[in-house]
Amino acid sequence: MASFSSPRACGVVLALLPSFFFLALAASNVYIVYMGERHTDQPNLLEDSHHQILSDILGSKESAKESILYSYKHGLSGFAAVLSQSQAKLIADVPGVVRVVPNRILSLHTTRSWDFLHVKPQIVDGILSRSHSGVGTIIGVMDTGIWPESESFKDKGMGKVPSRWKGICQEGEGFNRSHCNRKIIGARWYVKGYEAEFGKLDPSDGVEFMSPRDASGHGSHTSSTASGALVENANFRGLAQGLARGGASSSWLAIYKVCWATGGCSSADLLAAFDDAIFDGVNVLSVSLGSPPPLSTYVDDTLAIGSFHAVARGISVVCSAGNSGPYPQTVINTAPWVITVAASTIDRDFPSVVTMGNNQTVVGQSFYTGRKVNKFHPIVYGEDIAATDVDENSAGSCDLETLNATLARGKIVLCFQSRSQRSAAIASRSVLKVKGAGVIFAQFPTKDVSCPWSFPCVQLDFAAGTSLLTYIAASRNPVVKFSFSKTVTGQQLAPEVAYFSSRGPSSLSPSVLKTLLLQELIYWLPGPLLLPPSH
Repeated sequence: MASFSSPRACGVVLALLPSFFFLALAASNVYIVYMGERHTDQPNLLEDSHHQILSDILGSKESAKESILYSYKHGLSGFAAVLSQSQAKLIADVPGVVRVVPNRILSLHTTRSWDFLHVKPQIVDGILSRSHSGVGTIIGVMDTGIWPESESFKDKGMGKVPSRWKGICQEGEGFNRSHCNRKIIGARWYVKGYEAEFGKLDPSDGVEFMSPRDASGHGSHTSSTASGALVENANFRGLAQGLARGGASSSWLAIYKVCWATGGCSSADLLAAFDDAIFDGVNVLSVSLGSPPPLSTYVDDTLAIGSFHAVARGISVVCSAGNSGPYPQTVINTAPWVITVAASTIDRDFPSVVTMGNNQTVVGQSFYTGRKVNKFHPIVYGEDIAATDVDENSAGSCDLETLNATLARGKIVLCFQSRSQRSAAIASRSVLKVKGAGVIFAQFPTKDVSCPWSFPCVQLDFAAGTSLLTYIAASRNPVVKFSFSKTVTGQQLAPEVAYFSSRGPSSLSPSVLKTLLLQELIYWLPGPLLLPPSH
């Protein structure tokens, strides 16, 4: 188990690369029994009625207690239970049951953004000043948990926890009540639905924490983007240096860990988090989860159900649009009662100059800041060093297991994106495995940087890649070197929807128009709604 200074859930989380969650349907032995709005203010009576329904179907109260995972009794009425398909069908016919939904399993979907949006805290008549940076607001984040030692979650200057707050600080592995403070005022974790599908998680493997502690970093990322305190001189290996802050830096945080670093999140757990968040008293919910096409009808979509009951109680729910771009009809979370948020570019680049042996240069982007390639290395085209019995086109895109290790060793490898291999990260893995010195990945023009930071990698457009290929063909001993990557702002046009971000129209409700706003940047504050410039 890593210590609490572990970089796996880094201190200050920077939004250099947007990230989201996707939803995948699994063969389920867990079912969610949705019974609509609760008709009593006595949660115990609701829970008893849920147990009674199960008892009538399963034959005994003991069987019902063993079967039930959650009783939803605060924001809605219903329960989640381990059932057979035939038992689920019987319950669907019980009076008062609106829908029986199979459990679904979900898997994982800046210092500059706020300044780029001209949302600056020092302007007296600015939107943040008028809204007091979210003071008095409780933002609930449903994600992979939180890393409480992060500077973004210090409680200096925060007011005392509001008396209206009903939430708890749930303890667990590596997380106790002392990790909650006047910033993180509540934390819960949910695993019953997940373990009912996949079996018990083993915390001894060091992959996860059985607690609200964040093992992947994504929850800390989304929490700091929404509500992070001001952290000066934040940077990523010297890049993107600046003031890291959340959109509502004076707001309180409530954490609901529903997703796990081992790979997935259960919709039964998610609905339990919605139920608790409504009871706890949050004002805003950030939920970066969703279901890829084919989309379920809203009554079969647990996120739509939970958010519906939250919005009915005045809680704003902000959801991700998805990561399936640039193709149309891929937008998710299109329910009219939620705010749907797309990923967007900003006016920041990380340029790296590639210099050829003939002193000609091309410019790409990179996150690499090491010194391994600031001197000339031989360069080869992936297709020219294809491994035996490998399709040359696959080697040209540097797909895995396609390169000749002898011919690649110590060289920079030029790779071209193809229909089957579109990832600079995969090309980097392929070249690293054969001990190449680095990767130049030519692809469709994009502002997104997908090169890994840990291996020499520059991505550029096809035109620049073709110039390099022409140089290789014309030179007897072609060589190249990279410059150190740096941070440049204000030189590219922005914003635009990021290449990878999902597009509309909705495949479920084409007539429902959604405004896709900048990723994770829209939150209700006391006063005006934070909105980016139209684009």
